[in-house]
Amino acid sequence: MMKFRIGILALFAVLAIASALLLPRLRFSFDFEQFFPSGDPDLAFFKEFIKEFEADDNFMLVALRREEGAFEQRFLENVHDLTLKARDLPHVLESNSLTKFSYPIKTPFAIVTTPAIHISEPEFYERDRARLLKDERFVRNLISADGKTLVVFMKTVSNIQLDQARELLTALDSLVASYNFEEFHYLGRPYFQKEMVDMQVREIKISFIVSSVLVVFILMLIFRRPIGVAVAITAIGLGLLLFMGLLSALGRELNAMAALYPVLMIIVGTSDVIHIMSKYIDERNKGRGRDEAITITLKEIGLAVFLTSATTAIGFASLFTNRIPPIRDFGINAAIGVLVAYVTTLFFLSALLSFFRADQITAAMKSQVRWHAAMVKLNDFTAFKRRGIVLGFVMAILVCFGGIALVNTNYNITNNMPEDAKITADFLFFERELASFRPMEIAVYAQGDYLATDYAVVREIDKTEQYLRTFPDIQAIGSITALFKSIHQMNNGNAEAAYRMPEDSARFGEYRRLLDKIPASMTKVMISRDETKTRITSRIGDVGADSIKQIGQRIDQWVAANTDSTVVKFHRTGTGLIIDKNAEYARKNLIQGLLLAIGLIGVLMALLFRDLRMLIVFLLPNIFPLLVAAAIMGFAGIELEAGVSIIFTVIFGIAVDDTIHFLSRFKIARSQGQDVEASLKTTFLETGKPMILTSIILFFGFLVMLFSVHPPSVIVGTLISSTLVSALVADLLLIPVLIRWLIKEKV
Repeated sequence: MMKFRIGILALFAVLAIASALLLPRLRFSFDFEQFFPSGDPDLAFFKEFIKEFEADDNFMLVALRREEGAFEQRFLENVHDLTLKARDLPHVLESNSLTKFSYPIKTPFAIVTTPAIHISEPEFYERDRARLLKDERFVRNLISADGKTLVVFMKTVSNIQLDQARELLTALDSLVASYNFEEFHYLGRPYFQKEMVDMQVREIKISFIVSSVLVVFILMLIFRRPIGVAVAITAIGLGLLLFMGLLSALGRELNAMAALYPVLMIIVGTSDVIHIMSKYIDERNKGRGRDEAITITLKEIGLAVFLTSATTAIGFASLFTNRIPPIRDFGINAAIGVLVAYVTTLFFLSALLSFFRADQITAAMKSQVRWHAAMVKLNDFTAFKRRGIVLGFVMAILVCFGGIALVNTNYNITNNMPEDAKITADFLFFERELASFRPMEIAVYAQGDYLATDYAVVREIDKTEQYLRTFPDIQAIGSITALFKSIHQMNNGNAEAAYRMPEDSARFGEYRRLLDKIPASMTKVMISRDETKTRITSRIGDVGADSIKQIGQRIDQWVAANTDSTVVKFHRTGTGLIIDKNAEYARKNLIQGLLLAIGLIGVLMALLFRDLRMLIVFLLPNIFPLLVAAAIMGFAGIELEAGVSIIFTVIFGIAVDDTIHFLSRFKIARSQGQDVEASLKTTFLETGKPMILTSIILFFGFLVMLFSVHPPSVIVGTLISSTLVSALVADLLLIPVLIRWLIKEKV
């Protein structure tokens, strides 16, 4: 190492410069398709469905509210003007609102129209308001139930991309600001994309800054020498820089979980750095030269650090089996990051350390004596209180099972939205006053020789629609029945009560001939080209994934029992349904991924120690914090959803680090001829302090996520911090007890 240290440092300097140049090319992304579970049959069905029609989220809504009521001339004129100008916004295909809608009226001479809102005739406002609030097509869709909010609907290009969304929102903000509306709210895919990506960028910056400040503070307390702190910070920061540069070079997009990367890299890097530096300082304090100290450090700690990095990487890489792309990408990226941190620490830090004496890196402190005494006492405690320790863990596990029984997966969209942000306030406004964001589609397939526009088919659709209206949480329901009901209303003097299906097939036949005269471009979003397929559109409230699943099951059961399957078949689909399946996959993939990680790491430990008894010693202390995490979720009422489910992999991947350091040092002591008790004492003295220090850094490091405005990040940080404390306790108390129980001295 000493021969090549200049070359190693030069190589890392070049890599650092290259990484810095690559940083501006980092890509951020957010769209709901990211959370579609790959390989899911419902996803395949949905993709085929939107080929026939169009996506159910290609819209942008602007809700404009006036507390005194929307029916005021100046307000209505502004809404109408905004509706007209919105058509010219970038990436908007069309726009509409009630100010543009007219009711058709059939007269003896021709079909004429009357405005839904007589903007320039205030004397009709009360009548217009009363009529619109009774019209099921518009209430909670284009007008709120209290008549104080009007909605401008904009149809956007399909699958709008981030740059397009930013362009649209910039132009829309400018347009809306020109009217001085007293209150306005946005909802739609472009808005979500822009705001969530902006949140990701902010989260990465904040987590990096806060983590860095925290680590610098802790390192100052540990080393108490500017050089020692500078060496450690340089190695940790370089690892993060190289990782981000590598992600950029590989073209890896940063998604909703990217805020965890700086925290993970800083924490994992800090753990590796402390173990390497602590061992180097110990060897230098024993009077060894630089070469010998570095050699011993790499020999004794290098292997342990490699194993901890490998097992942590395996833990993260196990997320590769996850069917939810953002989680899978997070696992792959995090595994890459752990390995980058290891390589940087092993080579760069070792080369840099060799330039300094121990007293330049750390100050001689009386606390070293106190640490030595504390570790001796802790070792004695585990020797004389074995039964109490085991009993304590058994009781803790029983409590954990009680908490695990309370875990639920009924998560909702608002759980993933930034706190105290406009986008969240806007979302909740639409939930409260209008229809929600979450689409719910029902694909309708005419059977046999029937067409989607045949009387028998449309009648079944109407029955299903009426059933959907019995659910308060399902709003903005629409289908081709609206076309026939509107024609029937027109033919009956435009009376409010006439908005219904015709009662006989002969009259329906007349209406269908009228419908045939409507240009296909106006009906293609509802009727397929071959007229064998149609759709029922709706939006459902954000009442929770499990609750929505139950509603869906009730709908399916009702359809099976009350519709004629020889005439028509119904199939629920849509963006909302696909995303909701994340909860189910989160549970399944969580168990599969953990079992895979535990199995792979267990095999690695068995090969290393060549003793199955040590496998038991390794697994039990690391399964315990997983139980603690699940119990906290249950007792705290935290829903198990896609973003939160990763904590178990993170906890296991990081918790095994201290276990490996402890067992590796125990194995070295045994190989040097020490008996079990002497080996345990040596292990406590040499690894106890670094384990506690790194755990403190891990604890406070993940608490950095409390500064996040993204609720899942806050939950992840809090849970990991809390459970890693239990991992440290298990390592320092349970492992010695298990070793004394399983490994007996030969007589």
